Amino acid sequence: MASSTPEACRWTVTALSRHTPATISVLLAVHDRLRCVAATGAWQVFATVPARTGIVGRVYATGGPAVVPDVTVDPDYLPVRPDVTAELCVPVLDPTGRAIGVLDLQWSEPTDLEPWRETAQRLADGLGARIAALGGPPAESRSEKLLRHAAALSSAPTEGEVMGAAARAAREVSALSTALLLIGGQLGPSPATPSDLETRIRAELAAAGSAALDRMVERAHRYGAGYTLGETGHPPTEDYRPLTRAGVRTLVAVPVGPTDAGGVLLVADERALRPDPTTVSLMELLAGQAWTSVDRLRTLARLREQASSDPLTGLRHTGPFGQRIAAATPGRTALLAIDVDGFKTVNDTYGHQAGDRVLVGLARALEGALRHGDELYRIGGDEFVAVIEVSRPEEAVRIAERLTEAARRIGRTISVGVALPRPGETPDRTLKRADQALYAVKRQGRDGVLLSAA
Repeated sequence: MASSTPEACRWTVTALSRHTPATISVLLAVHDRLRCVAATGAWQVFATVPARTGIVGRVYATGGPAVVPDVTVDPDYLPVRPDVTAELCVPVLDPTGRAIGVLDLQWSEPTDLEPWRETAQRLADGLGARIAALGGPPAESRSEKLLRHAAALSSAPTEGEVMGAAARAAREVSALSTALLLIGGQLGPSPATPSDLETRIRAELAAAGSAALDRMVERAHRYGAGYTLGETGHPPTEDYRPLTRAGVRTLVAVPVGPTDAGGVLLVADERALRPDPTTVSLMELLAGQAWTSVDRLRTLARLREQASSDPLTGLRHTGPFGQRIAAATPGRTALLAIDVDGFKTVNDTYGHQAGDRVLVGLARALEGALRHGDELYRIGGDEFVAVIEVSRPEEAVRIAERLTEAARRIGRTISVGVALPRPGETPDRTLKRADQALYAVKRQGRDGVLLSAA
C-alpha cells in the first residue's frame, strides 16, 4: 500500500517495532553512501554511512547477512547506543538479487538472533520488491547533492580546483547543462569534455574581452542574483549579449565574493527552461561556499608567504634558503655571501630604526642589480645571500661586483664572498666557504668581492 519508498521503509520499521524492543533502521544506497531512510527512536542515528563502513556497510557490500551476538568483538560495529549488545543486519535486495540497502536491528538485552534472522530477511525481501516496484531507492535530493559537493569544495587544494568543483556542483544541482565560475577576471578550468555550449560561451567571452566580463561581474554585484524564465520575445540586457550569441537561452547569474575581488557564477542552458527561486537560492549558497574555499586558500598562501619571508625587507629567509641551496647544481650555482659594511655603527649612532631603513633600501638596491631568476635572501641581521645560476666562476664575480656598485649608489658599501658548490660538497660547506671569502674581504679593507678557491 505504500505510495513511496520512504513510506514503505517507515511502515516496515513501524511493523517490526511492535514485536521487538530493538533499535531498527533501514539504510538505502543513495549515490555513494548508505542513507538512513527510516528508524526507530535512538539518541543518535547515523544519517549517512560510507558504503563499506560498519556492519551495515559490510552487509551491503557483500550482500550477505551479519549475525553479531556480541558487538564488542566485531571491529566494524558503529556505536549508536552505549547499551547495545547484539546486532542483526540483512541486505535489502531488488528482484535481480542486487543489494540496494540494509535492514538493521540492534538489541540491548539478551536475544536469540537466529529466529529473527529469517524474519528480518523475509521482511527485507518484501521491502526490496516494493521499493523496486516504486522505482528504486529515493533519488539524491538537491540539498544532499550540494552537501556532497561542499565537502569537495572545502578539500580542493588549489583555487583552480575549487572553481572546477563549483562548476560541477552548479551543473548537477541546477540540472542546467553548463556552469562557469569567473573570479578576478579569470574563468575556471574547462572540464575534460566540455559541452558544445560551454565551448561556445568561452569563445564568445574571449572575443568580447575583459571589459565585457567586468560588466557581467559588476551587474551581478550591483543588483544581486538574477535569472531568466526563458520567455520568447524578451531580449536580454546588453551585458549578456556574448552569452546569447553563444546560444544561451536560460541563465542564472550569481555574485561571488566581495565586489572588489570576487566574480560571478554563470549557470546556463541552450534550452528555454524555467529555473525556480529555490534553484537560484541553492546557486547563491554554492557561490558562498566556493568563495569561502577560495578565500581560505588565499589566506593560507599569504600565511605561507609571511612564514617564509623576512617581515622587514620582504625577502625570503632561512627556511626557503635552505631548500634552495639543497638543490644547488655543482659548478653552476653560485652563492654570494653579503655583509653590510659598518652596519653596527649605524645602529649604535642613529638607532635601530635608521638601521632598518638602511637594510630595506639596500635590499631593494641589490634586488634591482640581480638578473631575472636570481634569488636574494636575508639570513641574519645585516647578512644577505644571493643564489645565482652561472656558466663560469667569472660570471658570478661580475654579478657580485654589480651588487657592490648598487650599494655604493645608495651611499653604502658591502663585502661579498663568492663560492660555487663542489661535487659532493654539502650546501652548508659551500656557504661556509663563501663566508670565509667574505671575511677575507673584510680583512682587506671591505667594499669588495672575493671568489673562494675552487
